[in-house]
Order: sequence, then structure tokens, then C-alpha cells
Amino acid sequence: MLIRNIALIGTICGALAACGNTIGEQALSGGVIGAGTAAVVSGSLLQGAAIGAGASVLACQTKVVNCR
Repeated sequence: MLIRNIALIGTICGALAACGNTIGEQALSGGVIGAGTAAVVSGSLLQGAAIGAGASVLACQTKVVNCR
């Protein structure tokens, strides 16, 4: 359980840091990081990609992080 929590935190941080210039780039980079993290913790790749992509786009579009 501890490894899953650490991986989840890593996914969120990675997705927030993985910004691009367009929404597509933001979603792609966040999705790759999310799927990679899911693979490491033996989770669902599709779910990890969706969470990573969503977190990245949300953070960049709401200006939570400076993506430019």
C-alpha cells in the first residue's frame, strides 16, 4: 500500500510538471507519465493514463502551474 501511495504522489507531481503548449501535448505527456506509473505499481494502464492526462490538462489550463 505504501508503494501505491508513493507512486500516486509521483504521478500527480509528474503530471503537473509535464506541460506542453497545447491541450493535446499536455494530455499526452500527463497520460504517458500516468500509464508508466500504473505499470510500475501493477495498476490499470488505461486508468493511470486517464488520471495523468486529466491532472496535467487541469493543472495547466487552470494556471495551477506555469506551463509556458
